[in-house]
Amino acid sequence: MSVKVEAREEVSAGGVVVHTVAAEPHFLLIRDSYRNWGFPKGHLEDGECAADAALREVAEETGLETLTMLAALPTIDWKFRFRGRLIHKVCHFFLMRTEQSETRPQRSEGITACRWLPFEEAVRLISYDNAREVLERAHEELGALTRARGEGAGQALPDA
Repeated sequence: MSVKVEAREEVSAGGVVVHTVAAEPHFLLIRDSYRNWGFPKGHLEDGECAADAALREVAEETGLETLTMLAALPTIDWKFRFRGRLIHKVCHFFLMRTEQSETRPQRSEGITACRWLPFEEAVRLISYDNAREVLERAHEELGALTRARGEGAGQALPDA
């Protein structure tokens, strides 16, 4: 007889942040304490919606103070073990923009670096397949938002 182990459910939210550098969109990646590159994200606080949690977590982990929400992105989920316990994590992502370029990694949370990269470099550097898919979707969404405003490539990022 096999025993099915129930996974503990965790819900997080995070952001794919874009900033214009030399008229080209750059995406923000963070490096965690395991030296993996991904996006800023974290747990929802009691009573907090995913969008508010994403804005808060991005600000805390990167030092970016002025963020504008552009669009919801796909939700991803995965399972992992932490201290012997099976965890099922669901993470809601949002596309955001900022005019700020200077970041401040939240070292107390294990964030060891923040880096702005053009899409092609970011998609190569990112460590996880599911996060790469979120980045690809963010890039597509950014293009759609830009086209909807009638702007060509190399134009300013769309407003919310």
